[in-house]
Amino acid sequence: MKTLNRNSLNESERSQFEQTIAAPVTVLQIGEGNFLRGFVDWMLQRCRDQGLFHGSVAVTQPRPSGRAKIEALAAQDGIYTLVTRGLENGEKVERKETISVFAEAFDPYSDWPRLASLAESPDLRFVVSNTTEAGLAYRPEPYEEGKPIQSFPGKIAWLLYRRYVAFGGAADKGLIFLPCELLERNGDELKRCVLRYSEDWALPQAFRDWVEARNRFLNSLVDRIVTGYPADQADAWFAEWGYEDPLLNTAEPYHFWAIEAEPELGGELPLGQAGLNVNWVSDLKPYQLRKVRILNGAHTLMTPLALLHGLEYVRETMEDSRFGPFVKEAVEREIVPAVPLPEEELTAYAATTYERFLNPFINHRLSDIAMNSLSKFRTRVLPSLLHYPERGLPLPDRIVRSLAGLLRYCKAEREGEEFRGRTLKGTAYTLRDDAALLGTVASVWAEGLPLEGTVGKLLALSEIWGTDLSAVEGLAEKAARYIREMEEASDE
Repeated sequence: MKTLNRNSLNESERSQFEQTIAAPVTVLQIGEGNFLRGFVDWMLQRCRDQGLFHGSVAVTQPRPSGRAKIEALAAQDGIYTLVTRGLENGEKVERKETISVFAEAFDPYSDWPRLASLAESPDLRFVVSNTTEAGLAYRPEPYEEGKPIQSFPGKIAWLLYRRYVAFGGAADKGLIFLPCELLERNGDELKRCVLRYSEDWALPQAFRDWVEARNRFLNSLVDRIVTGYPADQADAWFAEWGYEDPLLNTAEPYHFWAIEAEPELGGELPLGQAGLNVNWVSDLKPYQLRKVRILNGAHTLMTPLALLHGLEYVRETMEDSRFGPFVKEAVEREIVPAVPLPEEELTAYAATTYERFLNPFINHRLSDIAMNSLSKFRTRVLPSLLHYPERGLPLPDRIVRSLAGLLRYCKAEREGEEFRGRTLKGTAYTLRDDAALLGTVASVWAEGLPLEGTVGKLLALSEIWGTDLSAVEGLAEKAARYIREMEEASDE
């Protein structure tokens, strides 16, 4: 069977591909992975399909280990298939699209001059990236002429200096950076790292001033589950399509991108005009808060309880006759009222969240969400819980049950380098969390105090919660009661 490339395209797809090859490279993409290919590149394709995007993308990898994917993209002329599948307005959908926005794919570690030529191109306008949180970080690194820079922000500092020199510091030759790393204030962090490398390398102050004044490092928040290559489905699709695509990618229908910048920039990157859920906003904080409290909060709220009761997946939990209503009621009656945003907006967002959780094509393991549950509860769920006692209101019943589930889930014993707990039916599991915190929790459980005393001591651990939760009136007693009820019910 043939492999997808320019020769596999139908007439319409070939026309799109030829437009890409003929167009100037206006976007440099640092990141060859599934997410950007199922998010940004899909969006640019949508814009091109509607005649709104007339540039093209050059893609490169942030680390040497990504070379194989870059070579695979180059071998397929930068073309790949994206299948979007999931629920939309309660209906199952499955859409196939050919993505052909890449004009070139190259490895900067073996073709460093190519990156230099892009830096000096008058057509280049945007840089998008997804190098993970670990990639968007400062690490001291020397600058040696002609030798590739290893770190992502170091590459950006080098690229900007080449551009600054090439255009004599021209005011209109700055770039717009759209980092997609899941890091709060990601644009600010990229800019900070770039300026620090500039200082390390003793680059001219005039260059640093140009970086500050003539380049835009935009904070952004991205949200889409991109599930990658579907090994269980791919062969059947290839037989149906008549070609193979080793770069086949899959994603859920939901997508959201909030970019902290003036809406006028949407004229240069017309994603919203293409009907995409992209918002140019003055402040990202409300959108970050909404996602953390509702989507992430619901994940964290359900996970320990569901695992203790023998469930394995998010979808399974939402379909469960006990836990599905529990999660929805916790979100709508306890989390939403604690978020300082319009209720109608939050309720609508919650509805999309449930639909995403119920996606029949995604098997999201609760055990993966359970990693670092203690710190996740502190940032995602605890603020909603504390909203109530801080205002003299009754404790939120479902959130307290979730806290009780977390305390019981973290009842573990050390076995070598691991901590092992047991479900309510006695099935063993391994906890993946901060070892020091797990050790502290395990030592409290090991004291063998009456349950109320154990819970009280656990809630007093401010190193876990950031405050002494045992001081919250009635919380320890209520959490202990819920743990006892869980364990007694499991014995029936």
